[in-house]
Amino acid sequence: MSRILTMTSAFALVASLGLALAAPAAAQDISEAPSTVGATYVAESATEALAPGEKIEKLFTKNVTQDYVLQRLTDRVYFFQRQFYGTIFYVGDEGVLVFDALEGRSAAVEAAIDAVTDLPITAILYSHDHADHIAGAAELIEANPGVRVIATQATVDLMDRLGSKLPRPTEVIAADADGFAFEDLTVRVAAFGSDAHAHDHAAYVLEGTGVVHVPDVINPDQPPFWSFAGAEGYLGYRDLIDQIDALEWDYLSGGHGNVGSRDDVAFYRQYLDDLEAAVGEALGNVPWGAGVEDPASLNAHTAYLSGWIAEIGKYATDKLRPEYGEYYGFEYSAPKNAELVGMYLFSYR
Repeated sequence: MSRILTMTSAFALVASLGLALAAPAAAQDISEAPSTVGATYVAESATEALAPGEKIEKLFTKNVTQDYVLQRLTDRVYFFQRQFYGTIFYVGDEGVLVFDALEGRSAAVEAAIDAVTDLPITAILYSHDHADHIAGAAELIEANPGVRVIATQATVDLMDRLGSKLPRPTEVIAADADGFAFEDLTVRVAAFGSDAHAHDHAAYVLEGTGVVHVPDVINPDQPPFWSFAGAEGYLGYRDLIDQIDALEWDYLSGGHGNVGSRDDVAFYRQYLDDLEAAVGEALGNVPWGAGVEDPASLNAHTAYLSGWIAEIGKYATDKLRPEYGEYYGFEYSAPKNAELVGMYLFSYR
C-alpha cells in the first residue's frame, strides 16, 4: 500500500492545520480523568477484539504520546484515533472501507491499515459535510487510484450548495435508499430527523458487525463536548440521542472519545436531565442584568442578553460541579453547553 506522507511531513501538515498538540515530557506525567460509566479498561490491541462495553485504557495519554491508536472491534472492524479524532475501517476480502477521511490524519490512517492488512483502501464514506472529518479525502484518493467515494444525497447537496472545495463523491446514496453495499457488507444509513449537529447528518450501521459510526453526537466516556460538539443549538440534540439508542449496535464509533456502549447513552441522558435542571434553577435565580457591570457606560442593549446568559452558564456549571466536575473536559464544556440549554429553555416556553 502506498504511503501518503512521511511521518515528518505528516506532522508538518497537522501543524499547518492548527491541529497538532504538544506531547508532554512523559506519559506518566498525565492524569487520566475517571470514567463516566465505570468502564472496564483494557490494553490497546490490533489483534484482540474488544468486548462490548470495554474501553481502551489511557486513551488521552495515547492521543498525545502515540502516532495513532488502533483497536480491533470485531473480526473485520477496527477503531482508529489520532490526536482525538477517531473513526473506523472495515477490512473486506478485496479492499478496505474507511469511514470518513479525517483532516490531517491520512498518513496515520494508511499506517494503521497497513498494520493489519495488505489490502488497499477501495472505498471512503463521507459521514457528513464537516471538513474536519472528510478533508483528508484528496490524499487518500491520490494514494488509492479508483477508490470509491460514497456519500448521501443530503451531503452532496450541501457540498454543492456551499461550493465545497473537497473531492466530490463518486457514488451517491439516494434519498430514498437505506444504505449501500461494500463487498459482502451492507451499511445501513439512518438519516437523522434533527439537524442539531449537521444539516446532512446520519448514523451508519455496519449490519452483522454490531458497529455503528455516528460522529459528533456522543463522545463516549466524556460529558458532551463544548457547544455540544459544534451544534448550532440545543434544539433537537436529545432527539439525536434517542435515534442512536433505537438502532441495533454493540459498539459506537463517535468520532471522538473512547469506544462507545449503551452505558454511554444512559450517561448522556442522565447528564442532560441534570443539566436542564441546573439551567432551569439558574433561570429562576439569576436576575436579568447580571453580568453587566456598568449599565451607564453602555450604548447598546446587547450586553444584557449575552451577559445574563453567560451568568446562567456559570450558575449551572457550579451546580453540576460536585457530581460531574472531575469528568473529562467538564470545566471547558459545561459553561457553553449550559448557555445553549439556557437559550433553548428561555426561548421555548
